[in-house]
Order: sequence, then C-alpha cells, then structure tokens
Amino acid sequence: MTVAHDIPSTRRWPDPAALLRLIKPITWFPPMWAYLCGVVSSGVSPWSAPGLVVLGVVLAGPVVCGMSQAANDWCDRHVDAVNEPDRPIPSGRVPGRWGLWVALAMTVLALALGGLLGPWGFGATVLAVIAAWAYSAEPVRAKRSGWWGPGLVGLSYETLPWITGAAVLAAGAPDIRIVAVALLYGLGAHGIMTFNDFKALEGDRQHGLASLPVTLGPARAARVACWVMALPQVVVVALLWSWDRPVHALIVGGLIALQLAAMRRLLRDPERFAPWFNGTGVLLSVTGMMVAAVALRGL
Repeated sequence: MTVAHDIPSTRRWPDPAALLRLIKPITWFPPMWAYLCGVVSSGVSPWSAPGLVVLGVVLAGPVVCGMSQAANDWCDRHVDAVNEPDRPIPSGRVPGRWGLWVALAMTVLALALGGLLGPWGFGATVLAVIAAWAYSAEPVRAKRSGWWGPGLVGLSYETLPWITGAAVLAAGAPDIRIVAVALLYGLGAHGIMTFNDFKALEGDRQHGLASLPVTLGPARAARVACWVMALPQVVVVALLWSWDRPVHALIVGGLIALQLAAMRRLLRDPERFAPWFNGTGVLLSVTGMMVAAVALRGL
C-alpha cells in the first residue's frame, strides 16, 4: 500500500487497547448518524425492519469507518511519526504489518455484512470501501489534495450512508429530495474535514500532503472551510422552505446562526480553536441534519 519502510518495533503482538485506538471509535458517529438520518428521511418506520437499522449503523460506524481509520493509520504511519508519535503504529504498540492486516480483515468483514443489507446496501459498502482505500493508499491517495481528500471523506461519511439508510428501508431508490439534502450535507462536511487537518500541519508539510492549512495557510484555510461548511446548509434551508417546511427551515437556520457565532471565535486563532470547533460547531451541523431528515420524512 506504500513504498515506505515499516517502522521497527520490539513487539510481536499488538496491544489490545492500541487496536481499539487504531479504529478510532470517536470517528464512528458521523456515518452512523447519517445512516440514521437516511432511515428517518425514508418515511418508513424503523420498527418495520429493526435488524436492518442496527446492522446498517454497525456497518457504517465500527466496521467501515473503523476500517478506514485503520487503513489511514497504516498508510500514514510515517506522517504520524512526526505529528503524533504516540499513535498505535508509530509508537510500536501495533507492530509490524498488524495495522495492514487489521484494515484488510475489516474490509472483508464490511463486504460480508454489506451483502446482508441487500443490493443497495452491498453496492454502497463497495463504494465506501473503495473510497476508504482511495483516500489513504497509493497510487490514488486522495488525501494529498486539500480539495479532493476532504470532499471524498465528506461524501463517504455523510452523503453515502444517508442515501443508503433511506434506500435500505425503502427497498428502492430514495426520493430525489433526500438525495439532494444528503449531497448538500456531504459537501458541507468538506469544511469539517479541513478543520481536522489543522492538527497535522507540520507532518503534512514534511511529507508533501497539500492540505488546505498547508497550501493556503491556517487563516485562509479556516475561512474557506467556514464558507464550505455553511453555504450548503443555507441551501438546505431554502429547499426546506420551498418544500413547505418553514418550521424545520427556521430551526436549521437558527443552528446555522449558532455555527456562525462559533466560527467567529474559531477565526481568531484557527490552530488553537479548531479542536474546540470540532466539538461545538460540528454538533450544531449534525443536529441540523436530523431536523432536515424529519422534514423530509413528511414529504
């Protein structure tokens, strides 16, 4: 997956706690939430197929997202040795090629579970697996670009599971309005992913990863990320209003206003406040996702 040499370690077996950290449970929430948004927006009662709901949530979060995190850590192990040397692979707590084997095993598991969700679920799982490896691994390694990388992750974490949840519950192609809203929130997630790049600034510079904080500088990158995150949500408000859902539109609009207030603080010192914004502004955005899903449910 990469031409770089492995980082040496004296361990033969991985530390179980390090394996859990390798698949990063904290990152599972966005795709799990997006899948649930798809389920809600479909208009089909989740109680009509609770097994598909639970399986989809587990597949989107712990399995596919966990796999993508393991693959990314394996392909990024030398960048992480600069940015975060205490991570499982560069620290040696996940030694040798264990990181690669975990990512490959979870890839197989993801495809097997995806097959249980029917043709829509399996097709979406195939796309998610391809996107995960294309983001991290050579020769594609989309994360080298501050434009293509975050865009691919945003669509994979938000748009794809949302559409999948709606399609699996409805047993068919979702309404075009569901697709439109899911796509808009996926595009907005590009900005969220850019904020995540601030913590890896130095390592990205050294290893030639052209993230927006590297190519534009922290201040400009933060402004771009704010615009990219906010504008699609504004379009969602306009669409909800046009679809005769004024209450939902106003709620999403209020959540955007709170995000803008958080962005003002972020822009004072992007490198310092990016982690804080990821815990506040992003929460407001994903809350708006569910409000929009509830609005779509009644259409």
